[in-house]
Amino acid sequence: MYIERCKHGLGRGISKPTIEILQGDFSLLYLVGYSPIALAKNAIGISLACEDYGSTFFANGASPSGVLEHPGVIKNPERVRDAWQRAYGGSNSHHTAILEEGMKYTPISIPNNEAQFLETRKFQVEEIARLYRVPLHMIGDLDHATFSNVEHLSLDFVKYSLDPWIVRWEQGMMKDLLSDSEKGKYFIKFNVEGLLRGDYASRMQGYATARQNGWMSTNDIRELEDMNLVPEELGGNLYLVNGSFTKLADAGAFAKKNEKEETTHEE
Repeated sequence: MYIERCKHGLGRGISKPTIEILQGDFSLLYLVGYSPIALAKNAIGISLACEDYGSTFFANGASPSGVLEHPGVIKNPERVRDAWQRAYGGSNSHHTAILEEGMKYTPISIPNNEAQFLETRKFQVEEIARLYRVPLHMIGDLDHATFSNVEHLSLDFVKYSLDPWIVRWEQGMMKDLLSDSEKGKYFIKFNVEGLLRGDYASRMQGYATARQNGWMSTNDIRELEDMNLVPEELGGNLYLVNGSFTKLADAGAFAKKNEKEETTHEE
């Protein structure tokens, strides 16, 4: 139940489907929503077809289909085909076949390596992941992942995959869930800081910079690292800056002061 308000501030309770607030579909000009599955139905269909083919192929003992050739005329070809299938199909595919009357079996299926069966299945995984902007290492494909690039790939996921959705969700929730007066007091913001955490060395370097420049205290840092806070009387909440910093205009003031003192002593 949500509150719909008119320009005078009066409101009435209405039932509003969640989909009207959080749009998760692709759209053209932000007017008409489209399902990603509907847009990529051919790519998904290829993946399902490969899966069905692989299931059927291995259920048939990994043996390709073929043709039974007879030098003469077969009176009842359906009976011969059914008998062959019962004797050598499915789990019986590796049984030794006995061909009579000059019959010959010729495989007609394209070998899986020539059909690039594995490559096709792998590409379809990449295709569907690309549709949702999901890095491959996040769905278990580590072929192109290294220790040096996984962190940056994860940051790219937040920046280029999640951020566009998050901005739309925040704007939609601000528009539909808050009144005009509430918008001046509150705001809706998704916290993705946990997804942006770097490795230990990078975090420590960032904390050191923040600490030295006075915009983070010891307790600010410890709280982000899930550590117990330092008591205030021990300086846990102090903000410190490097004492050697000075304004550019005053950069030579200390030297000039020393020159005046030396001149005074000489006199």
